Amino acid sequence: MSDVSTFGSYLRFGEEPEIDLLNGRLKLRHLIVVVAIAEQGSVVRAAQHLRLAQPAVTRCLRELERILDVELFVRGPRGVSPTFYGEAFLEHARAALAELRRAGERITDLADGRLGTVRVGTLLAGSSRLLPRAIADLKRAYPGVTVVVSEATFDKQVLRLLAGELDLIVGRLTPLDGLGGLRQIRLYSEAMRLVARRDHPVRGRAGLGLKDLLDYPWVLPLAQTALRQEVEQAFGAEDLDLPADVVECTSILTVRALVRETDMIAVLPELVAAADGDLAPLAVPLEGIRRAVGVTVPRERSLTPAARLLLGFLRERASTLEPVADGDQNRFSRARVSVESASARSRMTS
Repeated sequence: MSDVSTFGSYLRFGEEPEIDLLNGRLKLRHLIVVVAIAEQGSVVRAAQHLRLAQPAVTRCLRELERILDVELFVRGPRGVSPTFYGEAFLEHARAALAELRRAGERITDLADGRLGTVRVGTLLAGSSRLLPRAIADLKRAYPGVTVVVSEATFDKQVLRLLAGELDLIVGRLTPLDGLGGLRQIRLYSEAMRLVARRDHPVRGRAGLGLKDLLDYPWVLPLAQTALRQEVEQAFGAEDLDLPADVVECTSILTVRALVRETDMIAVLPELVAAADGDLAPLAVPLEGIRRAVGVTVPRERSLTPAARLLLGFLRERASTLEPVADGDQNRFSRARVSVESASARSRMTS
């Protein structure tokens, strides 16, 4: 009974004791080594990457596995791969290292009198007008801020955001599907348009519909994206199959080049379509396909000063984007944003 009493303060009978990673046994080197092994795919390559002797890397891994009392990697024909436990631990190790990098950057920036770096993940919507103009406003007001922009699909961007590798994501607000560590800020809404080059052979036809476009090549979003599913639903609502001649692409530069230089038809946000003078919407509505555009940020992790500044400018720019129908083309009125005003600066830094 004395043994049970000794453990009674922190352990109910029949339970395993929780692993305490704050008792001093876990070292920063353990996190660095385990992430390097996962990224390099082998202990040998991890040792080379870290400029350490292989026995030292192996010893560090074994220490960590003893602390956790689980196996983190299994050996395969092409190196090592994380176990179930390894994947779980790596998620937290990467986030911890990212936070430490951010802490170092922030202290350095404060010591040097700079405002730091903001890392942005961008999606198709928002990448044409909203984000570039907000960045331009930010750089005019705060030239010392460094902005790093990366483009990818939402599912890839959200993993980087959760890992602390991004500060925020700008683009379509995709449902989070239970990801409680994130929150979304809606900035504006825009319709999706079918676009083609201005001298496309289909232009001028009376009563043009989706069925008339099936014989032409298309550029479509990737199959796993929400926009692709909505496009498929639009075709299905008219009992039509998707076009047979398709390119799947998420790069806005590639999509615009393909549509400008070929007979391809694409589905683009109206602001993206309006930004290219060589393209114009087709007179075929995509009923019900609109997108809320905004910012996805961590729920618990506070934004850096640079990220807060950019978010402020994104809000300012979004308030000026007002689609105005004009026949087969859309024009967009824009109020001039004064980034020099004292009130704007007060909002950004609050």
